[in-house]
Amino acid sequence: MKQKIYIDTSVVGGYFDEEFKEATIKLFDRLDNNEIIFVISDLLDLELLKAPQQVRQLLHNYSADKFQRVELTEEAIKLADTYISEKVVGKTSLEDCRHIAMATIHKVDVLASWNFKHIVNLDRIKGYNSVNMRLGYSIIEIRSPKDLVNYGND
Repeated sequence: MKQKIYIDTSVVGGYFDEEFKEATIKLFDRLDNNEIIFVISDLLDLELLKAPQQVRQLLHNYSADKFQRVELTEEAIKLADTYISEKVVGKTSLEDCRHIAMATIHKVDVLASWNFKHIVNLDRIKGYNSVNMRLGYSIIEIRSPKDLVNYGND
């Protein structure tokens, strides 16, 4: 079964960013090779509206069968609000929390992000998972794309 990787906006933007492009392109190569499926959300679509043209268009280069689409539900909104009320992160990180909540609820294998301040951060991950476990959700695996690429058998 293909690994399901929820991607946030930073991964799409990372494709064109000098610092992040090498690992991001390798992750997209895994998508091309049908090794993985990207889980994308309506929230991602909204965030991409504010992005530069090349970033907005990137996902359109792939067929719909490469993606699993999820929507921001009332359940995800409540879970995200709980991350905020439990002070895992501040109110300004609400959109990040909504990505994490959707990935949690849809039981993805891993959430990929380049956001090291609010998402790919050990203390934050412990906080999100503490809330998840207390509320009966699974823990969420969160990694940077660098951790999700194939390095071969060197």
